[in-house]
Amino acid sequence: MSGPYDYIRDGAAIYEKSFATIRAEADLARFTPAEARVAVRVIHACGLVGVARHIRFAPGFTAAAEAALKRGAPILCDSRMVAHGITRARLPANNEILCTLDAPGVPERARAIGNTRSAAALDLWGEKLDGALVAIGNAPTALFHLLELLDAGAPPPAAVIGMPVGFVGAAESKETLAADNRVPWMIVEGRQGGSAMAVAAVNALATERE
Repeated sequence: MSGPYDYIRDGAAIYEKSFATIRAEADLARFTPAEARVAVRVIHACGLVGVARHIRFAPGFTAAAEAALKRGAPILCDSRMVAHGITRARLPANNEILCTLDAPGVPERARAIGNTRSAAALDLWGEKLDGALVAIGNAPTALFHLLELLDAGAPPPAAVIGMPVGFVGAAESKETLAADNRVPWMIVEGRQGGSAMAVAAVNALATERE
């Protein structure tokens, strides 16, 4: 038997019901209102309310990230999926979105430093790193290398979304970021993470509108 099928067709209604379901089912009590808004978006991106238990924020992260976006800071991404997923219309200051993974010289740089292309691409961020919002949603090597750059004296970003995913280095890279007090951070603990979740965090920070 085919149709008619009973489902919600209105996009705004779908979002409204989704966010209401998340707020009803997820334990958001330990978050500030600003943190909860970001957490809801991240949960929406993965469909797992239990992820709330693994979302952590450094004190002051949301304020630092939101202020950076409002003053026009660039958003530096480790992968094209993160860069392309950000909703430009939500950005408060027509912020630049930068992913240098495919830039000329990255493969050679990776060989020179003995690291992945994802890590080597960060070396091209240069002074743009200063006061930027960094969104890492793919490669643990990129997050580790970001910390190496800071160790070497690179200018600190305003805030870091650390959500690399995987079985090798993902959990460790995020815990290393969380133990580092130089920049405000947001992470999803453990092996979970990914581009969609990092994008969701950026989109939530860009505007208070759900």
